[in-house]
Amino acid sequence: MDLTKIASLALSTGIFFFVVWLVRERRLREKYALLWLCTSLFVILLTVSRRFLEVAALSVGIYYPPSLLFLVGVLFLLMVAIGQSVTLSRLSESNHNLAQEVALLRKQVEDVGVGMGLDRDGDKDKG
Repeated sequence: MDLTKIASLALSTGIFFFVVWLVRERRLREKYALLWLCTSLFVILLTVSRRFLEVAALSVGIYYPPSLLFLVGVLFLLMVAIGQSVTLSRLSESNHNLAQEVALLRKQVEDVGVGMGLDRDGDKDKG
């Protein structure tokens, strides 16, 4: 086994166990962890069996196997970016709705305070 294979295997195995540790520490949710675990297993598979990469590349019509890795990597990053954009959009909408609810609640508290003769800070009016 050459140095490149050993380094690639060590790195992908390290990423796999790091993701498992992040999930156990509740720093990474399972739905995101699945993507990274599958990716590290895919890299481990390609590292152990270069023949798999050659067969997969030829089966989809790619004659230079490293090009398949590049294509898969670009598609992977595209899917991660789309997933993060969806999550960001959902959180942005949620943040907007929460800000509106806080503003309405703040207005209701002020109205109740005015009805009780309190100013904005909750102190009695001196009048």
